[in-house]
Amino acid sequence: MTQAELLARLRKLGVVPVIAMESVATAKPLAEALMAGGLPIVEITFRTAAAAEIIRTLTRAYPQLLVGAGTVLTRENLEQAHAAGAQFGVAPGLNPAIVQHAHELGLPFLPGVATASEIEEGLELGCKILKLFPIAELGGVRMVNAVSAPYQHTGVAFVPLGGVNAQNLAEYLALGTVAACGGTWLAKKETIAAGDWAAVTKVCREAVQIVRKVRPV
Repeated sequence: MTQAELLARLRKLGVVPVIAMESVATAKPLAEALMAGGLPIVEITFRTAAAAEIIRTLTRAYPQLLVGAGTVLTRENLEQAHAAGAQFGVAPGLNPAIVQHAHELGLPFLPGVATASEIEEGLELGCKILKLFPIAELGGVRMVNAVSAPYQHTGVAFVPLGGVNAQNLAEYLALGTVAACGGTWLAKKETIAAGDWAAVTKVCREAVQIVRKVRPV
């Protein structure tokens, strides 16, 4: 998948469920709940030891599911994600060495940025999709508006994460530079632990409805 193809998918879907999972056993039920809710996309974070195996399980079982690897902090994380079949990588910060290695692997990568200088560094490294994190602490929608003004002409697209929820999702998606929003509210840890897949599907459907209102097909 190219960066341009990923961007097109992100703009169409509008939301990326960001999930830290402890067990491979919950991977397939989660994927089915997300897809039933209209979101055939997931970012599995490397915050647990099971991340690589979960990504491998999902990419093999559900070719229609767009699977990314999140919290990619090291070369080992990156190589594990790539070997497991991840279609994109995401990090909370911008590490030039990791970005360069992702390019070498042919893996679209979304480094995290929080300042204008980091945005420029990301663009210099060839990243046209940047994660804005943690967006609530950075200023929310006002922050996205502020940084969009001097960089919109570059074609950069942002994925805000950290404080995005069903109440403010539409505000972010209405901004032209926002490709999609990352969200942990779509499948909370306690919901996954309880195996309440119907709840996951319901929340995803509600998010998709918000996306379609702001971005009609």
